[in-house]
Amino acid sequence: MDDFAVQLKRRGLRNTAQRRAVLGAVRDHPHTTAAEIAATVEAGTGGLSRQGLYNVLDDLVGVGLLRTLEPAGSPARFELDRHDNHHHLVCRGCGRIEDVPCAEGSAPCLHPSSAPGFTIDEAEVTWWGLCAECAARA
Repeated sequence: MDDFAVQLKRRGLRNTAQRRAVLGAVRDHPHTTAAEIAATVEAGTGGLSRQGLYNVLDDLVGVGLLRTLEPAGSPARFELDRHDNHHHLVCRGCGRIEDVPCAEGSAPCLHPSSAPGFTIDEAEVTWWGLCAECAARA
């Protein structure tokens, strides 16, 4: 049984070709949009309906196999959820996204000045700027 099949089973999801195809597409192309996943899956397995794709994405995010990123001005993007507490750099020019290790060790790694009634367990940080290629063109 392949790694994705094992992960699906551990999280109580059926091991389907569609779920494995989506996980493979995201593994091979991190920070990818649903449209890009659809194109990759189409090329590899013959495709998945739009509703089917969104159902699979919802299932995989729901059980913690995928993580959703929603950079401002960009469609939602997906990456494998490695539960490693990393953050992201986003290029304002080309939209490239890079992973950055947590700023201060373990989750939540950053703490708000106040959190009335909340128990904080995670911080999501996105840094914006220009990648080296876009900065060179600017």
